[in-house]
Amino acid sequence: MSVISTEDEQKLTERLRQPGQCRDAFGEVVRLYSEPLYRQIRRMVPRHEDADDLLQNTFIKAWGSLENFRGEARLSTWLYKIAVNEAISFLDRERRRQSISLDDQQQQLVAQIEADENIDGDKVARQLRQAVAMLPEKQRLVFNMKYYDDMKYEKISEILGTSVGALKTSYHLAVKKIEQFFSGQD
Repeated sequence: MSVISTEDEQKLTERLRQPGQCRDAFGEVVRLYSEPLYRQIRRMVPRHEDADDLLQNTFIKAWGSLENFRGEARLSTWLYKIAVNEAISFLDRERRRQSISLDDQQQQLVAQIEADENIDGDKVARQLRQAVAMLPEKQRLVFNMKYYDDMKYEKISEILGTSVGALKTSYHLAVKKIEQFFSGQD
């Protein structure tokens, strides 16, 4: 997901730590990372309006905890982790609010994908989104990060706090389930 080089990201991080440059630097963070963070959130949350709100919450949380960002992880990794956690928390709240099971929530995601006119793509792209929506949450996250964002397992491991081996297994299982989904479409 990194939209700038490691060196440029380090410079931006340093500017975020400078009281006189912090506000402008954070504006640059928002400009640089809004689109990739929105795409990740949107793959997890079916409604554009909710994804938009969660993106805004991500930046509010990042701004509010900027002083706690020690720079041990890359800025992009830290932002991604906040966004993923915001989306997971939102989905959990919605599931509790609606008193539905994980399976029912997956079926709702599929139905919303089918009805969403804002989702581009042809029939195969829509079917892939439906197949991904039917995956368990962890597999869906790993698949999205690996397949759509072409993220390395090491970075996904930092974001999700899961071992690389477990991530590889999750991705492999996700791919198998998606293949089964498509073989049932014939």
